[in-house]
Formats: sequence, structure tokens, C-alpha cells
Amino acid sequence: MQALGTVLAGLVAMGVVAALGLWAAGAADLPDNAFPRVVVATVVTAVGGALELSGDAGELAATDAGLTVMPLSVTLTGALVIARGFLRPLRHRAVTGVPELAGWAARIAVLWLLALLGTAFAARQTFEVSLGEGLLSDLGDLFGITPTVGFTTDVPLTVLFGLLWLAGVLLLALLVSPGAPLPERLLRLRTSVRPAAYAMVALLLAYVAVGVVVALVTAGTRGHPADTFAVLLLGLPNLAWPALTIGLGATWNGRVEGPFGLPMPHVLDEVLRTPDVSTVNVGTLAEQDGRMWWLLVAAAVLVLAAGFLTASRSPAGMPAWLLAVHMAIALALTVLMIGLTGRISAHYGLSVIGIGDLGGGLAGKLFLRPRLWGTVGLGLLWGLVAGFLGALLARWVRGRSGRVRS
Repeated sequence: MQALGTVLAGLVAMGVVAALGLWAAGAADLPDNAFPRVVVATVVTAVGGALELSGDAGELAATDAGLTVMPLSVTLTGALVIARGFLRPLRHRAVTGVPELAGWAARIAVLWLLALLGTAFAARQTFEVSLGEGLLSDLGDLFGITPTVGFTTDVPLTVLFGLLWLAGVLLLALLVSPGAPLPERLLRLRTSVRPAAYAMVALLLAYVAVGVVVALVTAGTRGHPADTFAVLLLGLPNLAWPALTIGLGATWNGRVEGPFGLPMPHVLDEVLRTPDVSTVNVGTLAEQDGRMWWLLVAAAVLVLAAGFLTASRSPAGMPAWLLAVHMAIALALTVLMIGLTGRISAHYGLSVIGIGDLGGGLAGKLFLRPRLWGTVGLGLLWGLVAGFLGALLARWVRGRSGRVRS
């Protein structure tokens, strides 16, 4: 029953967040009672599932569409709820056996597999696409063309990536939680891995918390609260976590073309809406809004705080250089995760007997992706510096307080 409760709680939490975000975005007005299926599809993509977009416009027309994005607000909600449910029966113990831990994780995985299959088969829908006004509309009426676009789920890929997502959540929960028991042979991870892993999760959550404050201020001062809450409930980490990498000096490439851009801050939309592929970094963002230099300040402060947190939760006698290495590896893996999950790609095109050319007024394109290995390299460099400085700061604080942690 505890395993069932954990899985159901995770699905319900993700479904509620997805539904509220889509409702704020106006998806409740979709035709053919499609809203529930779009909510399910959002949950599927949040755990790494694969959606396949399809179009049908008859013999005289063509459609082309694709979408790759993880709604990370939904992802984060599900991860936190499932991790808490997984750890709850294990609390109040210092050590656990491998068979017990594996059995508990396996029960959750089996129920999660059934849930993935159910959501994957439920996430499918077809919509009619309006041709708008003008020549395309006249041609559609003349030839009786009613283009449609729909989505279905790639079930095998959804099951594969959904199970990998669950395995990552459960493993990270064990590595991060200070009170989670470990098998005896893995107890050394408490000092070598857990402090840095805990600090990285705290860093990511700190960026989300800052993003929530910024979003609420924006909603209260600039209007359009529904759009702001849609971004907050669906994709706040999609903006907050890349902001961390940009503050570290990383560069992303992207472009927005046409009327179908995803909700994003105005400054980012301005940088991306250019004739060619755009470069997104602190410099290009600051050209549009000088306040973007604060991303560098925020990264320096919060990453140094993560380095101090890593050192303060590690044994007092651990050398500063070793703490720096732990921090560097952890931050590099963190920015790698951000680069892999934060990329966005979306496009849609329609043409009728060649008019529209899949790129006219009824077409749109958006993509955003990092220069991945350069970003990972910056994570290593920043991690080394922040880890070393954090170790010195923690040592100074311990000396001032007169308390030495064993």
C-alpha cells in the first residue's frame, strides 16, 4: 500500500500542477474535450516520455510538426513527492540491507511501470487546424481541405525513459537525504558523495525559489498574471536552471521564428528573435537589459554558498583540495543535467499546394540548446574554485564557533 500511495501521490501532484499550468495558458478552451489528454501528455513528457506529432492535410497539402521539451516544474514536483514517499519507510535507521532496499524500490518500479503504460496509451489527441484568413483559407474551402495535427505517445520510449527517470529520482533521494539509510558497503558515500549531492539539490531549489519570487513580482507589477503563472507552473526551472549556467558564463544557442514562440521573458525573446541562430549569454542578454549582469552575481553567491554547504556537511578533517574536487564533479554533473533536460525544440508548418511553404504565417519554430561541453567545463572550473573557497570559509567558521564536526 505504501508503494501504491507513493506512485499515486506522484502522479496526482504532477497532474494537478500540469492542469493548473495548462489552464492558466488557456488550454482549457481546446476543442473536443482535449484538455484532460493534454494534461496526461504533459505528465508523460515531464518524466522523459516521447510524444510523436502527426499531421494530415490531404493530398493537396502538407504539415510538419515536432516538439521536444520537458515541463520541468511538473518534473520537479513529481520527483519531490516520489522521493519523499520512497524515503518515508526508511527513516529513523542508519543502515539498511541491499535486499530490503532493492525490494522496496522494485515494488515502486512495478507500479510506476503500470502507471507509465496507462498514461502513455491515454496521451493521444487530434485537433483541426484553422487556415486563418486569406489565400490559404480560400484554397482550403475550394479543395475541401481541413488540416489536422495530433499527438500520440511512443510507448516503448516512454516506458524506457520513464523507468530511467524513476531510477534517477530514487538514487538521488538516497544520495541527498541526510537521514536516508545506506547498505553497509556504501556507507562511505555519506562523506564522499552525500554532502556535494545535497548542496547541488539545494542550489537548484534556491534558483527555483528565486524564480518564484521574480515571477510573483512580475505578475503583480507588469500584468498578464495568467501567462506568468503558466510559466511558473509548467516551466519555471526551464528558465531558472539555464540562468544558473548563463551566470557561470555558459552560452546557449537558439532562435524563435513565427507566432508560436513558447512563453518566456521578453528579454530572452528579443535575443532569440533574429534572422540567424542567436547566441544567448550574459553579454547578449545584458545588451537588451543591463540587469542581466546580476545573473553573474547570483551565480557567484549561490555557488559559493553551495561550496560552503558541501564543506560544512563533510568531515572537518577533509582536505580543502578534496572538497574542491567533490564540488567540481557535482557541479559539472548538475550543469550537464541542466543542459540535457533544459533544451527546447518546437516547430510547426503548413502548406496548401505549395503555398505557405511550411514556413509562412501558419508556421513557427523555436529551439534553445546549450554548448554542452563548454558548459560542463565551466561547471568543473567554478566547482573547483567554489569548493576550495567554501572549505576555507567552513574551516574559518568552525574555528570561530569553537565547534569541530567529527
